[in-house]
Amino acid sequence: MRVGVLSLQGAFREHLKVLDSLGVSSRKVTRPEHLDGLDSIILPGGESSAMVRIAAGTGLFPALGDRIGAGLPVFGTCAGLILLADRLTDDSLDGFDRLGGLDVTVARNAYGRQRESFCASVQVSGFEEDYEATFIRAPQIVENGAGVEVLGQLGEAPVLVRKGNIWGGSFHPELGTDTRIHEQFLGAQVGGRSERACAATVPAASANEFLSAGPIGGSHR
Repeated sequence: MRVGVLSLQGAFREHLKVLDSLGVSSRKVTRPEHLDGLDSIILPGGESSAMVRIAAGTGLFPALGDRIGAGLPVFGTCAGLILLADRLTDDSLDGFDRLGGLDVTVARNAYGRQRESFCASVQVSGFEEDYEATFIRAPQIVENGAGVEVLGQLGEAPVLVRKGNIWGGSFHPELGTDTRIHEQFLGAQVGGRSERACAATVPAASANEFLSAGPIGGSHR
């Protein structure tokens, strides 16, 4: 299995570290040709407005959109969720290519500013114990379309969803040491759970470091 990580901006290095800890081959993706040979792709958190501007004119998003439409599994986290959402509550990214494909409406920065970032226990389908999720200027899923499966909730609000091959999350699963979210995404591609079950950990930066530091590669939007 080879997993790509969109590496235009944001927390792509942290996702690469998680994949490496799980023994999964990975590749940075910045151009259309980097999509060849991938079995899936992760879109990291960061600044969605920066990502769409960097991608503009490269042909990457149209090519990636075609692959996703043809069934390539994709997981968008935080800003990655914004790129995948069919609808946004504002027009701040109008005029730039996004990806779409996930039938949800998303509000950017709905969980507050950088200083209001937080960690919270999330109930995730299939997990015996709650998942401690990190929300940094996180987007909120305010509406689900038909056929969208809610996999994780914070209170009554969906924060992890899936429709077919497209996954989206409001939080940062690459921060901290709990790799269960990545394993769930990867395991779905092979019809079962990863051999390295929920006990696996990754020596990544702690969530507290990111909450107290500045935004990853810019603001989280």
